[in-house]
Amino acid sequence: MSPRSQKTKPDYYLIGLVLLLTVFGVIMVGNSSVVEAYRDFGDKLYYFKLQLQWAGIGLVAFGLTSWLDYHWLKKLSAPLIAGTLFFLVLVLIPQLGTQALGARRWLGLGPIRFQPAELAKLALVVYLAAFLSRPSQSEGWPCLVLLVSLLGLVMLQPDLGTTIVLAATAGTIYFVAGAPWWQIFLLLLAGVGGGAGLILTSSYRRERLLTFLNPTRDPLGASYHIRQVLIALGSGGIFGVGLGQSRQKYEYLPEVSTDSIFAVIAEETGLVGGLLILLLFLLLVWRGLKIAQNTPDGFGRLLAVGITSWLGIQAFVNLAAMVALVPLTGIPLPFISYGGSSLLLALFATGVLVNLSRHQVAKR
Repeated sequence: MSPRSQKTKPDYYLIGLVLLLTVFGVIMVGNSSVVEAYRDFGDKLYYFKLQLQWAGIGLVAFGLTSWLDYHWLKKLSAPLIAGTLFFLVLVLIPQLGTQALGARRWLGLGPIRFQPAELAKLALVVYLAAFLSRPSQSEGWPCLVLLVSLLGLVMLQPDLGTTIVLAATAGTIYFVAGAPWWQIFLLLLAGVGGGAGLILTSSYRRERLLTFLNPTRDPLGASYHIRQVLIALGSGGIFGVGLGQSRQKYEYLPEVSTDSIFAVIAEETGLVGGLLILLLFLLLVWRGLKIAQNTPDGFGRLLAVGITSWLGIQAFVNLAAMVALVPLTGIPLPFISYGGSSLLLALFATGVLVNLSRHQVAKR
């Protein structure tokens, strides 16, 4: 007999974690960006106000997806992945895509800019959960071709960090779904091969890799970023220099409110604060996997695994880069880094997780 589901209370621990990370993130965006915001716009709270607006929109999405039955996403899986591929093509067109720091990652819709690569994370999770939960996946080639196309378009931006997150998330979903090993191997091979290709064809990424292997080389050039990150972490000590007292945010630390925001957090709150952030993400992953374990249907189970692995892998890659365990990849810390697209989609996805927690296996 297949397991039966029952209406259960939402996972209040998960809700609390998401709200805590979001509120803390908005505060830290405002804190870390004051110098940059005043320099560029004459308003110290410019980025804080933007992030607060996105947090408000994201929390509305969080509320909606936490109460709407998650099965509606299954019906949208094909249109969602098709629309994402369309946007990923559009962003590569010079007249449409906005270029910054050597990458073409943003599409402008009037005053709003968004990153299709962020949408790709959600689209990939929903599509794979729908496809791999079918009774038979004997014809797996079309799905693999589609996923390789998705990874290829993200690579062309180029966006190595997101490529890694997408490939690792897809591999996790395939593994949990019990897919044939050769499909998992081909998918991971595409991700690793594409990442290696991006490194070999880009002098900027080669320099990042060489800097990772030898952080002391070219201290004012290629290794400047990671050296400033490590200076921030070292300056924080055990308990930090105090909230708002970071020195590295005064135009020493690159990408201070986005990719490198954890360095400011660790500088101001010390090792204790950094470990607390790590603990919050570990708790988030734990709650997500617990929800996946108790979800009665295959689609919901894979959806929970996909969302949890996406956010967990992205957080790991960001935090590992900040402590020089992996090369800098340029991906944001979920819920905390500045960026409307990232925050909105993370809140949308965790709202789905909360919804899944309301449809758990009946206890006997």
